[in-house]
Amino acid sequence: MAWSAEQKRRAIEVGESRVSIRRQCELLGLSRGSWHYLPRGESEENLRLMRLLDEQYTRTPFYGVLRMTAWLQRQGYAVNEKRVRRLLRTMGLMAIYPRPKTSLPAPSHQVYPYLLRGVAITRPNFVWSTDITYVRLAHGFVYLVAIMDWYSRYVLAWRLSNSLETHFCLEALDQALARTTPQIFNTDQGAQFTSVEFTSRLHQKGVRISMDGRGRALDNVFVERLWRSVKWEQVYVNSYHSVRDAWDGLNRYFTFYNHERPHQALAYRTPAEVYHARSDGSH
Repeated sequence: MAWSAEQKRRAIEVGESRVSIRRQCELLGLSRGSWHYLPRGESEENLRLMRLLDEQYTRTPFYGVLRMTAWLQRQGYAVNEKRVRRLLRTMGLMAIYPRPKTSLPAPSHQVYPYLLRGVAITRPNFVWSTDITYVRLAHGFVYLVAIMDWYSRYVLAWRLSNSLETHFCLEALDQALARTTPQIFNTDQGAQFTSVEFTSRLHQKGVRISMDGRGRALDNVFVERLWRSVKWEQVYVNSYHSVRDAWDGLNRYFTFYNHERPHQALAYRTPAEVYHARSDGSH
């Protein structure tokens, strides 16, 4: 049985004693580890630096480690390149180009060619894409993955996790594939998306896999634009004290983004209007 957002909220708010932790996590799109999340082991100063780096990255995603280090130093922070590189890696943030080799597939993982150069995206469920971003909490942080339909910009699934392990990406993929299948699925070359667990799910559904060129975030530009909207319109204007706070806020935002927020590139229609108007659930 599919649960509506309101049913999910009621189950969590008034039925916690009757709904298992496992089921609550399934409803919220959280890993069980994230339910019992404790803030990551970073100092308050490092968390402050990470918030600054995250905001600056959304303004200048082409800044690499050296430029980010220089920028922080100009703000009065005594940081060195090694520290900034570690924090950026922890956050999963990488400059568009050039960038350090921080998002590599595991040595045994296959990398697939980029299939979308010059391809016209003319309908929903032709191309889906995914990416991971950092979301700050008051005293820690979590990671957010989302899967988007390129044609309509519709967010098909999303999950939160307190680690960059593959499991939460698989959960989002399973949720999206339960709806229908795309013809092409585009990702970056991160270990989560080059893993056998992830790619095998796509192969089983007959989906062609496309991967961005290393250091070319613009190959996945629509998700990059989604992250900027999420950060500036939701994350930065709120203070999440817990994973639950983050889930509540992001759930409201993605509902708003899909169903209420007019999109300039869609002739001021919403993603849901465009996705459902032309989506027939087939290739």
